[in-house]
Parts: sequence; structure tokens; C-alpha cells
Amino acid sequence: MRFGTSAFTAAGWPGTFYPQGMKPADYLSFYAQHFDTVEVDSTYYATPSVRTVQGWDAKTPPGFLFAAKVPQSVTHEKILAGCDDEFKEFVERMQMLGQKLGVLLLQLPYFNAATFAKGDDFLQRLEPFIKKLPEGVRFALEIRNKHWLTQRLFDLLRSRGVALALIDHPWMPRPAELAARGDVVTADFCYVRFLGDRKAIEERTKIWNQTIVDRRVELSEWAKVCYQVKSRGVTIFAYANNHYAGHGPATVRLFQELWSDQEKSVRDPLTIDDA
Repeated sequence: MRFGTSAFTAAGWPGTFYPQGMKPADYLSFYAQHFDTVEVDSTYYATPSVRTVQGWDAKTPPGFLFAAKVPQSVTHEKILAGCDDEFKEFVERMQMLGQKLGVLLLQLPYFNAATFAKGDDFLQRLEPFIKKLPEGVRFALEIRNKHWLTQRLFDLLRSRGVALALIDHPWMPRPAELAARGDVVTADFCYVRFLGDRKAIEERTKIWNQTIVDRRVELSEWAKVCYQVKSRGVTIFAYANNHYAGHGPATVRLFQELWSDQEKSVRDPLTIDDA
């Protein structure tokens, strides 16, 4: 089980998570003393430089794992077609991390009918891209249209060992509803993201220094489901966004606490079908 935050810098973290006065250059090293993985958000905007990737490697200990978003040029602008060169460059750049490379996330937007009239049209675009994914790299796919969570999608992802990203987001099903749709574990790892309602929380704050939304009930539900998935021998990566509750590090700590409680209370192996 890997716990971390989405990004390792944010307004409000200095003085709450990071010691006041700490230099930003020291943030990642400090972060890696508390969590064993991070989801890098900056790669969404552009492929990182060689120097940047080397810096990430140098500032983290052996065993630390990086997840990273695939650039928006691939997922949002070209939408998985005609993007071979930039995608290849990104993957190869991230492979410089060696054993510290965890998962590469294909985060797709909510596509309206003007882009894809129906889910089958989307799958026709997705399938050739998935089939060309390089071996030896973990990939996760995030979609934000609950109607596209079909057995055909699950089978396609499973055929290449790509994880369906399970997200806590107002547009998407709760864990129990997800489980009712079929076996949503499509790889030998599971990728979970606590995202929340960005618009709603930004009406209350844009400084991410404290928890302002109580997510204990939701996280307890996720802890149960994640424990059930883990009992199948699946590695789990779980990341908390600031927009979920107000302060990513606090969300991770709460989830770790609930995860520990779940491990203590559950004695018999379960499957996600029991959720």
C-alpha cells in the first residue's frame, strides 16, 4: 500500500506541512521522509527536463515511487491520436527514474457529445493507443464519465494490464456502486485518487493549509474497499488532492489511520465483490 499526495508543493503547506522558512529546493527530500510516493502534477503541463528528473531521483531514497500525469498534449489536446512522438519522449524521460518510476497516469477529461457521441466512439479511439503502450511501465487510465465504465472498457484495460483509476469525484460512482459494475481491478496494481469537488471547495478556500471538509465517512468506505483489493495481492497507490478536503497531507494521514484500523478489524480475506 502506497500513500501520497497529488503534487508535493501548494500554497499553505509552508508552516503546516513544511517547516516555516524551509527552502523549496528541500521540499521533496522532506516530503520523502513522511510519504513513500507522490503523484507529480507538473508533468501534465509539459515533459520535465532531464535535470528535473535527475533532481527528483537525487532527493528521494531507494524505494520511493513517483507517479506522474501524462502531458495534456497527449490526453487533452490530441486525445490519444497523432501523439506518438511526445508520448514516447515523456515515457522515456520518466524511465530515467529507474526503479523509482511507479505509475504514469492518463488523466482524461469529461468528453462531451461533440467530441465522442457515445462510449463506443471513445473506445475506438482508446483501443489502438492502449495496444501500443510500451511494456515494462505501469499505466493507469482515468475517465470522468460514469456511463463509460463498461465491461468492454474493463476488458480492454485488463488485456494490457492497465489500471482503471478509481476516483472520488462528484461525477463518478461511489466504491460500492463501482463494485456492482463488475471487477474494476484491471491490473496487478490499483490506482486510487481522492479528488473531491474542485469548484465547491474553491468557493471556500484557495489556501491549502487545513482540513475544511470532513471526509472520514468517505475515506472509511475507501479503506474498506482498498483492503479488500489488497487481499487479492494487488499493490495499491492512493493519492490525495488538496481539493478533496482542504489539505492533502492531512487527508493522507487520516486515510493511513483508517487503513490501519481496517487492518486491525478485518480478519477474513474479502474480495471487492463483497463491497
